[in-house]
Amino acid sequence: MEKTYGMMAAASVIEEVQKAVIGKQDCIKKVMAAILAGGHVLIEDIPGVGKTTMAVAFSKSMGLDRHRVQFTPDVLPADIVGFSLYDRQTQQFVYQPGAVMCNLLLADEINRTSPKTQSALLEVMEEGQVTVDQKTYPVPDPFIVIATENPFGSAGTQMLPESQLDRFMICISMGYPDIQAEIEIVKGSQKGNPADAVKAVVGTEMLLEMSAEVEQVYVHDAVYEYIGRLVEATRNHQMVRLGISPRGTIALAKVAKAYAYLEGRTFCIPQDVAKVFPDVAVHRLFLSARARAARMESSQVIEEILAMITQPKAGKGRRE
Repeated sequence: MEKTYGMMAAASVIEEVQKAVIGKQDCIKKVMAAILAGGHVLIEDIPGVGKTTMAVAFSKSMGLDRHRVQFTPDVLPADIVGFSLYDRQTQQFVYQPGAVMCNLLLADEINRTSPKTQSALLEVMEEGQVTVDQKTYPVPDPFIVIATENPFGSAGTQMLPESQLDRFMICISMGYPDIQAEIEIVKGSQKGNPADAVKAVVGTEMLLEMSAEVEQVYVHDAVYEYIGRLVEATRNHQMVRLGISPRGTIALAKVAKAYAYLEGRTFCIPQDVAKVFPDVAVHRLFLSARARAARMESSQVIEEILAMITQPKAGKGRRE
């Protein structure tokens, strides 16, 4: 199948990001899929594995206006959404934009700020707008949040509530690089900041065009049924207290379509769904007390579900 210009442009973005983030092709591809699907990304991992570097590389490669907020306990909601300041000349209150007024917001260590500040992101992540002093202001399009959090060292942290976790389309963990990739990282760091080598290969208009093409990716009814059975299995699993919500089901379908697009296809197959299902589901599953007592993790439940639910065999799922 011949690739479209948008598919080639998406591949160019991934190539640029790989200049700064070495040995994490799978993570990069999934983050790109979430961006094309119009979603937000939560990166949960230990410090120093390249979370911030990857976010900066994505913003540079796509020519996006980006802001970074290092979340601490004293960060206020007004720092995020903005505030009104009285102008003595006009004798009116003038809106001063907050950090969210950009294309890509990097929210570093989001679990280290207060719940009030965390909740300030809720409206903007879901609705694409902020409300300050009873006035609504839209954020630029596209708007993407890439948030990071450290699952270890929980002193002084505030766990994200379920309502906010559900607004992240995917949650990924980068993990340590293998020995060969680590050697390449060390060699590259001797020549300066790897992110400096990343160049803009697409603009915001092209990104919006690629997102529009992703929406046109065809999904066969058998694949939709497979998505539904996977989600239903999370709700009925004996080790799960709270399964995937309908918002999560929509996210799974969108990311699977975007992943198929990155694979150079205009149709989605069950393998696309299975590939992204762990990243869509891992932060949406809340395990029961029985599972915690057995020291079971969400990833184990997801593996069980993928093994239990049979993938449909109805061809490639193309339009007849």
